[in-house]
Amino acid sequence: LAVWVNNTAEGVFIEVEGRKPALDTFLIRVDRDRPPRAFIQSLESSYLDPVGYSSFEIRQSDGGGSKTAIILPDVATCPDCLNDILDRNNRRYRYPFTNCTNCGPRFSIIEELPYDRPHTSMKHFAMCPDCEREYRDPAHRRFHAQPNACPACGPQLTLWDAYGNGIVKFDEALRNAADAVKRGKIVAVKGLGGFHLMCDATNDVAVRELRLRKHREEKPFAVMFPSLDSVKALCEVSELEERLLLSPESPIVLLRKKISDFGFRVADLVSAGNPYLGALLPYTPVHHLLMREIVSPVVATSGNLSDEPICIDNDEALKRLHGIADLFLVHDRPIIRHVDDSLVRVAAGRELVLRRARGYAPLPVASHFNGKSILAVGAHLKNSVALSVGGNVFISQHIGDLETEESLGAFKRVIADFERLYVAPPSIIAADLHPDYLSTKFACDTTVEVRRVQHHYAHVASCMLENQLEGSVLGVSWDGTGYGTDGTVWGGEFLLTTADGFDRVATFRTFPLPGGEKAVKEPRRVALGILHELFGKHVFEMKELHPVQAFSNSELELLRQALQRHVNTPRTSSAGRLFDAVASLINLRHVLRHEGQGAMLLEFAATDESGDEAYPIPLHHLDEASPLMLDWETMIKAILRDLNNESSIAHIARKFHLALVNAIVEVARSVGQERIVLTGGCFQNKLLLEESIARLHAAGFKPYWHQRVPPNDGGIALGQLYAVQQRLLMQQDRTVQEPHLA
Repeated sequence: LAVWVNNTAEGVFIEVEGRKPALDTFLIRVDRDRPPRAFIQSLESSYLDPVGYSSFEIRQSDGGGSKTAIILPDVATCPDCLNDILDRNNRRYRYPFTNCTNCGPRFSIIEELPYDRPHTSMKHFAMCPDCEREYRDPAHRRFHAQPNACPACGPQLTLWDAYGNGIVKFDEALRNAADAVKRGKIVAVKGLGGFHLMCDATNDVAVRELRLRKHREEKPFAVMFPSLDSVKALCEVSELEERLLLSPESPIVLLRKKISDFGFRVADLVSAGNPYLGALLPYTPVHHLLMREIVSPVVATSGNLSDEPICIDNDEALKRLHGIADLFLVHDRPIIRHVDDSLVRVAAGRELVLRRARGYAPLPVASHFNGKSILAVGAHLKNSVALSVGGNVFISQHIGDLETEESLGAFKRVIADFERLYVAPPSIIAADLHPDYLSTKFACDTTVEVRRVQHHYAHVASCMLENQLEGSVLGVSWDGTGYGTDGTVWGGEFLLTTADGFDRVATFRTFPLPGGEKAVKEPRRVALGILHELFGKHVFEMKELHPVQAFSNSELELLRQALQRHVNTPRTSSAGRLFDAVASLINLRHVLRHEGQGAMLLEFAATDESGDEAYPIPLHHLDEASPLMLDWETMIKAILRDLNNESSIAHIARKFHLALVNAIVEVARSVGQERIVLTGGCFQNKLLLEESIARLHAAGFKPYWHQRVPPNDGGIALGQLYAVQQRLLMQQDRTVQEPHLA
């Protein structure tokens, strides 16, 4: 076949000339024999008159046309490149920036489409003759590998002290950095999408020091292991979990810890009180070489202070990480955009992405809508944004909580970056209903039309689009808090979707949150609010109750006045806060050190317990105008009885989880919708998710849940965008069906 091919901003264009049987075979082989990391989203062909081509030609890339090509995520080092850097006879032996067409940086280095070297941060490095030959050879593994480089022409490492003074360069820099980690030092390592802070995970003193310097009290650290065998020495690893660890995405995988018979352990402070460990394997040549020098597991946490975006620039890291890192292992390849490590767990027999970043972003979700470009700005916590371009919805990398100036700056940069990459200025911005979300304020400060989407409906819509669902579903949308259409705090919602919106068909009985936002971080306040609903002012005399014991007498007096006078005690239907209340009631956690800690401890407590016993949660039909109400009162009183009878914490925790599962099935039966969508931050809980799926299946329903889009607020932007698309489609249909009359 005679062929010409070129790379464009819209995708790959190929013109092939030959006899029809050979052309038909070629079309089949394009998909079947594609390169390992190639992803063909659509393959469109048409037959043309022959013009007499006589050879194979790769034409110059074309930057014209709409920017609809898919940018691949950054890809972990492939086995061939790993062999190259470990082979003493290879010219890339121990070269920490080795890559090929099957691996290496993509999203973190591209500046604009099409994806060619002059449009990446590798444009600063001219290829040597050897690399140029590989790059031009269609038979070579590095043919058109845009970041292609070697020790003679590519980026290099330097080791800095805490003040930015160069100590050593090249391979010696890497060896010295590894030696510093082994000696208990904290080293900031510039990787693919930003800096890691690394220390010896087996060294209690080093881990404690990192916690102090980073201001990260109890939130678990991720651990990078030198090999799969070393992971298996400390953790239970299923076949699917092993596949995830070794995958090109190479995420952090939540694994169940086990007692090790081997010669090392991980310091308790890495994930104190948590039966799971966030484990990952080396995914760049820098990490592979470091881990081969260090040999034992290391903490590999994001290079930032808590609640700030990850550092990507050498000088920025030196400034922001000063006082945290003892040394800085830097390189001279610019990182165009920050990309954190992704976080996944296995639930219900498949992967569940909890943080979507490296390896996953910015891969799109397909949409049937092909109209206006829409930008969705997401939520306040775990923020990500989404942009529709044609029939694709591109989801950004994880940005984080919009709580600091640095985070808000990163949020604005990601939006500008997306609009520039795809040359797609939005016609509409989708945002949350909450007027105080910084993402919503950003949207309202623009000159673009803003469409507001209710938080829990956005969760449901996100899961619907990921599962390619249209029409009516019953969405079970449970999380901590979200602004309701009535101006109250929602969080335990059952939403029946319609063609362009939803009906709130069921919810939890509301309860007060003493102190408002303070209650989000103090489960003891939530528990006290619920107990006050049940026992009124007498609760303050019930000193045997754990939440009451958690306050001083003066604090109790202030809370008594607030609850009785209804001062700063907003009411909520939140399922997430219900988890917090029970965690405090059974004395697991009264004040949180990180988000979701109370719910996590409840899940961990219930995991090793068996049995089908559940607390009752009656479902009340109040009136035709009101949603069904799940009343937690009976359950809370039963928990207090079990505590009084000295039932085990594990037994109570499991009965609580199964009570919620039974409530989902009961509402589903009452509503009568077969398709059930499980979404929201509460469904990061493996036990809750798996039991809900199993019991819904057993009751004859069809449950759907997330896989590659987070169920937490990291998936909100996708749902906001889909909700707006559905409304636009409905408006178009009405325009066609009901034309304007003269």
